[in-house]
Amino acid sequence: MKYISTRSDAPDLEFEDVLLAGLARDGGLYVPESWPQFSENQIRSFRGLSYQELAVKIMMPFLGGAIPETDFQAMVEDSYTQFDDPAIAPIKQIGTNMWIAELFHGPTLAFKDYPLQLVGRLFDYVLKKRGERATIVGATSGDTGSAAIESCRDRDAIEIFIIHPKGRVSDVQRRQMTTVHSGNVHNIALDGTFDDCQDMVKNLFGDSDFRDAHNLSAVNSINWARIMAQIVYYFWTAISLGAPDRKFVYAVPTGNFGNVYAGYAAKQMGLSIEKFVVGSNENDILTRFFDTGRMKMAPVVPTLSPSMDIQISSNFERLLFDHYDRDGKAVAKALEEFRNHKSVEFGQGRWQAMQEQFEGYRVSNEETKSGIKNIYDATGELLDPHSAIGVIAGQQCDVAPDTIKIALATAHPAKFPTAVEEATGIHPELPAALANLFEREERVDEMPNDLDQMRRFIEQKLEERKAA
Repeated sequence: MKYISTRSDAPDLEFEDVLLAGLARDGGLYVPESWPQFSENQIRSFRGLSYQELAVKIMMPFLGGAIPETDFQAMVEDSYTQFDDPAIAPIKQIGTNMWIAELFHGPTLAFKDYPLQLVGRLFDYVLKKRGERATIVGATSGDTGSAAIESCRDRDAIEIFIIHPKGRVSDVQRRQMTTVHSGNVHNIALDGTFDDCQDMVKNLFGDSDFRDAHNLSAVNSINWARIMAQIVYYFWTAISLGAPDRKFVYAVPTGNFGNVYAGYAAKQMGLSIEKFVVGSNENDILTRFFDTGRMKMAPVVPTLSPSMDIQISSNFERLLFDHYDRDGKAVAKALEEFRNHKSVEFGQGRWQAMQEQFEGYRVSNEETKSGIKNIYDATGELLDPHSAIGVIAGQQCDVAPDTIKIALATAHPAKFPTAVEEATGIHPELPAALANLFEREERVDEMPNDLDQMRRFIEQKLEERKAA
């Protein structure tokens, strides 16, 4: 299995190198040269497998023989030992042909645990095999950071720096990051938005000397291994409800497009998905694009669903790459126009082709709160704001009677207790393992949005760790 850059000006790599590289050297994102294919009979044969067994079946083709199956199987089994539901990703019916997939049963209570528990182990395995160390740098709008820290803490071959937008994540999200005191964990609160954090990471990777000197790697969904592991829960949920002999629509709350892109990947691999409904909050750049064909930036506004407070959806580049017939030069040119002019059209034909697979729906703060209450009153399910946006968006999509709609519930309601309590009067409690979260001491460094200062900070911390 070879991986190619969406901008076609970086070397093709195999799985281990893609894992460690994160971002391609031309600024693009890595994608498989071709999609593994599963026939309907193969998909039927997966019925009855555990989540872990299915995960090995789905992901092994992406490894290209880089890791023996027995070693990979052990990593997958270990990755899900801390999940608090034996199904790993349980599904519940909440209406006629409407289901939710609960993707918040991992150690940090968000869907990012599903890929990152595995990615941390993959890093450890590959780095130890090579006798190398890596400096992981990641940006987070809330959930990636805590999931990445949990998967990488105390690993000898890794130093991890997580950058979050100061004051723009929930108190629970922040404390899940800043109360981890492992020596290899470094938290940075950046004065800016998540897009500023994401740009900071990309700029650090764009500095070849800095990148090479410190062996930078990424845990954001720009890293292919993240997407690879998220494909699994699309297969899991669909097979559990009758795939390949049923058809599905997935409703996905998304800001950075990584979660829904994993579903697109599953469709390319043979899963019977009719359409994806993208749920947006008031930072609705994706919904506006699917409605109008023009992608246009607007100022980021704080909302009840901060993990989606984004205007630059990095993983959309991977979708563009396919719709530009994998012409990376054309993709790079279109994205340069977007950066320069804050607005771009990709062509009527491409837009219409995307509309056949995706539709967007914008949910305001007030609609989110109403939705949380209405869903709870009707079903007894208490959802966080992001998950509620997914359900609300899914409810708007008209489907044939034999098509099943699945909304992805991406975070535990206790991660956003204020919004949930305002909507329902119920204060969701943290699970026992996190019950004392607000009593733990925080450790975080606040920094301006300055690339030179960020470089110096990382280098200083790495030197201090070497000397310790």
